[in-house]
Amino acid sequence: MDKEKQMKFRHEIKYLISTAQMKMLQNQMNRMLSPDPHVGAEGVYNIRSLYFDDYDNRCFYENENGTEPREKFRIRIYNHSAERIMLECKRKEHGKIHKSSCPLTVEQTQTLMKGQYLRDVAGQPEVLKRFTYRMMTRRMRPVVIVEYDRIPYTYKLGNVRITLDHNMAASTAVDRFLDEDILKRPIMGAGQQLLEVKYDELLPDYIYNNLQLKDLRQTTFSKFYLCRKFTMIKGERHEF
Repeated sequence: MDKEKQMKFRHEIKYLISTAQMKMLQNQMNRMLSPDPHVGAEGVYNIRSLYFDDYDNRCFYENENGTEPREKFRIRIYNHSAERIMLECKRKEHGKIHKSSCPLTVEQTQTLMKGQYLRDVAGQPEVLKRFTYRMMTRRMRPVVIVEYDRIPYTYKLGNVRITLDHNMAASTAVDRFLDEDILKRPIMGAGQQLLEVKYDELLPDYIYNNLQLKDLRQTTFSKFYLCRKFTMIKGERHEF
């Protein structure tokens, strides 16, 4: 419990926006904020996440019902590369988000992709130990891949991070997570994109007012939930 109290939680606000709004916001943020240092010359990178759920789809239904606290585990890579592989646990509690993570090797990732837990996690980071325990006791297994392109910006005051996510797609080809190209299908409506605003305690008025966030419609959008729902409707054994 003491560890939970010491966790640093952040605000995470999401907005569904149109492609035209995304272009407008991008122009504004190029003048106001700094691009994430990890982006290339084009100011964008690709994110691919492999999400896990247990034998009774608890993560999916907790998300659907708005249960808190709740946690989701995922493995994430960038730009279709296995050079940097991260295991992440995203916890939502009291409307705020905490994320813990640790690096994985290719060999560890390949084992987890098969739905097999790692045999020796002694001395490993706490998040990996917790994930291993969930796999052993709740039969956690990989269920869906979520992939999208992200345009990220940062602002030092308030530890603000603003991202524009587009080209969102889902795949059930979980055994091909590390492949450069996988079969996937878009899951957003035509012309729909996602704006995410993350910050610690306060969002500076400078950003809130200049981005005209009061004029945008907030959403409880979850990439995992939408992609999982889409694949469950289509049938989990059907790969695309």
